[in-house]
Amino acid sequence: MNLENIFKGYSLSQEHQRIIGDKLKPITITKGESLLFPGDTTFYQYYVVHGCLRSYFTDTAAKEHTIQFAITDWWISDYTSFFKKEKAILQIECLQDATLLQLSRDDMNQICQSIPGIEEYFRFKTESYIGSFQRRIIGDLSKTAKEQYLDFVNTYPNIEQLVKNYHIASYLGITSESLSRIRKEIARN
Repeated sequence: MNLENIFKGYSLSQEHQRIIGDKLKPITITKGESLLFPGDTTFYQYYVVHGCLRSYFTDTAAKEHTIQFAITDWWISDYTSFFKKEKAILQIECLQDATLLQLSRDDMNQICQSIPGIEEYFRFKTESYIGSFQRRIIGDLSKTAKEQYLDFVNTYPNIEQLVKNYHIASYLGITSESLSRIRKEIARN
C-alpha cells in the first residue's frame, strides 16, 4: 500500500509509513454487505482504496435517505458515533465490491501523537467533510432538484455507473421518477 497516495502532500519517512501502516487494517467487503448498522457504536472510519459505499438513514416511514457516497480515495463512517462514541444512526452499505483501510479512533490519535504534522491531514479532511455537508444542506434548501443533480454529478463524476437510480434519488431527496425527468430534460438541452 502506498501511503503517500492517501496522505497527499505529506512527506512520510520510512518510520512514519511503518507507524501508519501498522494502524491501517486492510479489509474487503462485497456488494450488498454492510459495515455498520444503526444502534451500533463504531470506533472506525474507513478509507476506500477501491469500490463504492454509501451511508444512509432510514426514517420512521422506512424511507431511505442517502447521506454520502464513498468512492476511491474517500473516507466514510458515522462520524457522530466515531467522534462522540454514541450509537450510530447511519447504515453503511457496500454498493460495489470494495477494498478498505480501517482506522480506529485510538489508532488515529496515536498516529497524530507519533508523527508531527499529520494531525493537520486529519483536521483538513474533517474540515472538508464539514464544509461539504454545509454546502449540501444549503443546496438542499435553496436549489432546484435539477441544480442539486448537476452538483451531484460534479461531486461524484462517473458514479452513476456504480449505483442504482434510487440511491441517487434518495441522496437528492427526490423520487426515481423525478430523477428520470431531470435526466431527460438535461439530455434534451
